[in-house]
Amino acid sequence: MSIDIAEIDQRIGLIRGDLMKVSTATACQLLDQLGWRNTYMLGLAPLRELGEGNRIVGRARTCRYLMRRAPQGPHDPEARRKSAEIVTIESLQPGEIMCVDALGLPTAGIIGDILSTRMRVRGAVAAMIYGSVRDTVAVKDVGLPVFCKRMHPGASGRELAAVDHDLPINMGGAQVIPGDVILADDEGAIAMPIDLAEHVAKKGPEKEELEIWIRSKVDAGGSVHDYYPPTVEKAAEYERETGKSTGSN
Repeated sequence: MSIDIAEIDQRIGLIRGDLMKVSTATACQLLDQLGWRNTYMLGLAPLRELGEGNRIVGRARTCRYLMRRAPQGPHDPEARRKSAEIVTIESLQPGEIMCVDALGLPTAGIIGDILSTRMRVRGAVAAMIYGSVRDTVAVKDVGLPVFCKRMHPGASGRELAAVDHDLPINMGGAQVIPGDVILADDEGAIAMPIDLAEHVAKKGPEKEELEIWIRSKVDAGGSVHDYYPPTVEKAAEYERETGKSTGSN
């Protein structure tokens, strides 16, 4: 699959600050409005919470596993060097997010503290594992945000084999294509093409600001009939108080 990585990275650099202001909930709603569904990776959650208002933005790299069908042979250093998993990890670039389709399997840990450390050193900003992770106590201290479905102490080879990389994969019902922009927070992760990421970065921050204002009004006793969404009168109130328009939110 031919993608212009340099162009995508340049475009991500221009929107990163604004995109980091947008929650996955807001991004999901904006994408839904455009007819883009199934961008959310079902079941993935961070091993260590990022904290309120903290988000991750990066460019997707992909790796795919399938169920092992033959017995796992003796350790072969050369074969390991050439495995899709290791090739991907050893070629990670700063700002990338490793996305692994491990079939959601609960009984094999895809990465542990050593591989997650290598990802961090390579410059990855996060790892998304549609499956299980091992060594999770140590992984939490590595400094690389890791999202996964489950934890399991067993290594990946007991159940799975890495078969390819840098191709489209399934991540909990979301199609992730190499070069997609990943937006993640404590609610999970979303994958989207760069064009849509630019749309979310443009519309998202103003929507976040409006919803904070709405929540404050409801918290003070205002009715959702008036504020959510704002009536014409309440939209005018928002503009008077903030100097901003509700726009198309």
